[in-house]
Formats: sequence, C-alpha cells, structure tokens
Amino acid sequence: MTLALTGNDLTLENVYEVALDGGEVSLAPDARERMDASRAVIDRLVASGETAYGVNTGFGKMASVRISTDQIRQLQTNLVRSHAVGVGALLSEPEVRAMILLRANAIAKGFSGIRPVAADTLCAMLNRRVHPVIPSQGSVGASGDLAPLAHLAQVVIGEGEADYQGRRVAGGEAMRLAGIVPIALEAKEGLALLNGTQAMQSLLALGVRISAILVDTADVAAALSLDALRGTPTAFDQRIAAARPHPGHAITARNLARLNRGSEIRESHRSAAKDPRVQDPYSLRCTPQVHGAVRDALANIRATLEIELNSATDNPLVFADTNEVLSGGNFHGQPLAMAADQLAVALATLAGISERRIEQMTNPLTSGLPAFLIKDAGLNSGFMILQITAAALASELKAQATPHSVDSISTSGNQEDYVSMGMGASRRLKPMLENVENVLAIELLSATQGIELLAPLQTGTDAQKAQQLIRGVSKFVTEDRTMAPDINAVAKLISEAKFSALLQ
Repeated sequence: MTLALTGNDLTLENVYEVALDGGEVSLAPDARERMDASRAVIDRLVASGETAYGVNTGFGKMASVRISTDQIRQLQTNLVRSHAVGVGALLSEPEVRAMILLRANAIAKGFSGIRPVAADTLCAMLNRRVHPVIPSQGSVGASGDLAPLAHLAQVVIGEGEADYQGRRVAGGEAMRLAGIVPIALEAKEGLALLNGTQAMQSLLALGVRISAILVDTADVAAALSLDALRGTPTAFDQRIAAARPHPGHAITARNLARLNRGSEIRESHRSAAKDPRVQDPYSLRCTPQVHGAVRDALANIRATLEIELNSATDNPLVFADTNEVLSGGNFHGQPLAMAADQLAVALATLAGISERRIEQMTNPLTSGLPAFLIKDAGLNSGFMILQITAAALASELKAQATPHSVDSISTSGNQEDYVSMGMGASRRLKPMLENVENVLAIELLSATQGIELLAPLQTGTDAQKAQQLIRGVSKFVTEDRTMAPDINAVAKLISEAKFSALLQ
C-alpha cells in the first residue's frame, strides 16, 4: 500500500519500508490543506512587503540584507546552488531514499510555507526512483544539513545529478526520463527544502535498525561463548534482573537463559566433583548488564528519532492559525548528534565485551580448552590471529566512539556560533557497525569451535541452531587455513539477521 504522508505519524518501520524495500508514498489530503494554509501566509507576506527572514532577506550573516520583490525567486534558486558544496563519499541509495522521505514528511507537517507541489515532487522522485547524488560531507548539523539537502533540492529544481535506472545522469535529465516536472522555486521554498536535520536523521535511523540486529546477535554469541567456557547461567536468573530492573538487562538475561536451556555442557560442569572457579569473568557474568545497557541506549535513541521523524525542523516556521512567521532554531541537530554519540558508545561497548570473551576462549590460561582452540597448537596457530583482529577492531571502535556533539566551530560570520556536528556523528556509524559485525562474527566462530572441542557434549537446543548456521558456511578447524572468508560469511549471516531471528 502507498504510504500517505501527514507529517505527524511516520514511524521508523515506515522509513525502512521506503528506504530499503522501495515502498511508495503520497501526500495525505489533510497535509495538503495545511501546506496550502501556510503557503497563503507567505504569499500575503510577500504581497505586503513586510520583512521576514528567508522570504525577502539574505541568509545567515546576511539576514539584514533586504531582497527586492522581483529578486525573491532568484534568491531561492541561488540558495540551492550556493549550498550544494558537499564533498566526500556519496550517500547510499537507502540513505538518499530515507532523506527524501523524511524531508517530504517534514514539510507535509504544514509549518514550512512551501507549496504542496514540492512534497508531491519528492514523493514522485521516490516512487519513480530518481535518487539525487549526494556527497556525505559538508554539514555541521546546525542550520540544518544544508549541503546534503541542497544536493537533494538541486534535482527537485532540475539541476545537479541523479542516479536513475542504474545510470548517473544530469538531474534535469533524470526528472525528464521519469516524467517528473521540476519545480520553479517561489519565496521561501529553497530555504524550506534545505533547512532540516534529514541527512543525519536518515543515517541514524538506518544505523539503529542494524544496531538492533547486532545486539540480538551479541546475545546469541555470548550464549555460545558461555558454554564454550563452561560458564554458569546462574547470573541470568530473572530474580537478579528484577532486583535492578533495567529493561534491557531483563531481555538479555532471558535470551541467554533460553539459548542455553538443555545444555549438556552446563550439566557436566554442575556435576563436576571439583571446580576451582567460584564466579565467571565479567565478560560472561555481566553480559546482561552490558548488553542490557546497549539495549536501553537503543530504546532512548529510538525515542528521540520518533519525535524527530514528525517534527518541523526548518526556519522560519509559519503558523497559519495566527498568520505569523516566527524565527527559531528547530534546525539545530543537537538532539540527534547526542543520540548518535550515544549509539557510538553503545557499539564500542558491544564489541569491547565481545572481544574479551574471544580472548577468554582463545587463551589457554583461561579457557580450559586447547590453546587457541586448535589441536596440535604450535604447528597450528588456530584462532590466535582472529583474536588479534578482534582486538584491532575493538581498539578502532574506541577511537570512533569519540563524541562529536561536544565539538563546535563557528560558521557564517559567527552568526551560527554553536553547531552540533550531528552529520559527522551519524556518518561515522556505518564503519562502526561493520566493525562490530566482524567482531561478533569472530566470537561466533570461536565459540562454535570451542563448543565442538567439548564433544560429545552438546550446547542448548536453541543455541545449536546458531551453531548449525555457522557450520553451514564454516567448517570445524582441524588445521590452519585462511579464515578471512569464514569471517566474511558469518558476518553476512549477521547482516541478514539470521542469528537475531533465533530470538524472535
């Protein structure tokens, strides 16, 4: 079904349907009415000659420069052209589609003073798969994601470049081939297309989706590691979770207990006459507390995004009910920048504790297993270097998790003197997600190898399903071989949500 945009009820699931699955969209009738009403305010203002920022003035530091009525349209076109100065790697198709959707929904809210034809044009671009070419760098995340959104807006007016049917072509040509008429900008409309948080918002929204898959996968990996190390599930008792009732803690504890239910390895350990260990290391015993904190962070980030999805984030805002145009700062990306930083910390944490479990399994001083999970160690290095790779990635993630939202460089002649750096905060998530995916792939491989070294004892019934997935792409390691393809194959299973699906 076609998704009708109202500006008020878009969900993250809607974003994923449109960005990833090619879902189609349209402008809802009530949104069209609100947009017409706010546009009428702008038209009256232009006719009256009254001064209003961004309507008949310059922008940023040049807000005090009055623009004559006969130059208002050129002002908006100049704004789009001058701001399209992005550099660096291009945004992916899903990221671009999410940006278009989010901008269309923001202006559908009816506070932007822009004609409905602009939203109709954005919807048509999504439906006919005209995807602007958008460089990922150039936004400081304050007066909106100006440069990325300017590259989007260029195609709306028939300029710039776009990907269409597998080819990169001029924006105007892409629109012609798709049967979409570019719009000629009226007063305030260029500003309404550029002023917003939709670039950082799209990256963060897509990153949250993958992060949810990763935290579930981390629970599966931890459950396998627990058995490989013959740990105890006592720490996952729901009474312990209830005594400190963080929601994420309880979820992870339930997952771990379920995955290890029926484990023969655990029963063997429980009945052993002598075991010098009183408690497991933190990387096992505190998994619910650590993974749970990541889950709770994700819940907070989703809550921030759900507000932002249906917010008016440009300036000035038009209030048709009182016939007012008010300048403010809803374009400022600080809420999203701080959310992206929180996600970065969560991802580094998830990989950090995973790497510690890998170390526990590969180190003969702690594992109780053959050195580096290989028979005939010495001749064979086994999983020694896999742990080193995981350590390298975990260290890289720590640097990547450095906060962006506490930084600011004054721009626009000191008019925009405190900025969020939210786009940078969101841009760095993609390589972080890839690093976490690879660390978890190494843990899954290591844990499966460790469990099979304990044969004929078996892990829990549900955990065996994960074991079977891994053995479908990676054989038991009897002697040294190149393991890079195995890591890649398991990482692919992670990205396809094969492990997280075991918890559904």
